[in-house]
Amino acid sequence: MTEDEARGWIRAHFNVSRETQLQKFAEILREESTQQNLISASSFDTLWARHFVDSAQLIPLAEEAGEGAWVDVGTGAGMPGLIVALLIDRPMVMVEPRIRRVEFLRAAVEALGIGDRAKVEHAKIEAYKPKRKAAVISARAVAALPDLFRSTGHCTDSSTIWLLPKGRSAHSEVEAARAKWQGVFHVEPSITSPESGIVVARKVRPR
Repeated sequence: MTEDEARGWIRAHFNVSRETQLQKFAEILREESTQQNLISASSFDTLWARHFVDSAQLIPLAEEAGEGAWVDVGTGAGMPGLIVALLIDRPMVMVEPRIRRVEFLRAAVEALGIGDRAKVEHAKIEAYKPKRKAAVISARAVAALPDLFRSTGHCTDSSTIWLLPKGRSAHSEVEAARAKWQGVFHVEPSITSPESGIVVARKVRPR
């Protein structure tokens, strides 16, 4: 997917005003990257495809989620949590343990005017105490599936949908997780990288 195709995909699935918000975030991200290593310098050349659409493609997979917040684990530079918060109005909680990333995310939320629906929690996910169970849990390049299920279990219930980009390891990670976890697992192909997969999981519980 080229950068022009990525912008077109965003425009087709959302609208021009949301695309404009993403452009503002791109500028914020580029400026902050001169102060801390948020994403690799080379990936700015493919920012819309590699990071923005790669994050946004999770949104259609959450269409069946019930009411409640989307909790993004280890948001880091803003993907996918901040991208999702810019594109839809569901409440978003970004849980991030690194203070400089937290400060960046909070500043970005304020600059982009989405503080009414996007919150940043400075914590490890194990220490985060949600007021109610999450409707959606996402995590991009954070931990192996069994570790994610274990560390976020207190944030979820039987209705939670898990959306976990896993690259080429998606199928093998699902098989490994089934040794200790049961649920409904599906691997969705990534539209930005056909060799990669997104683990969609429901009704996850220990065996």
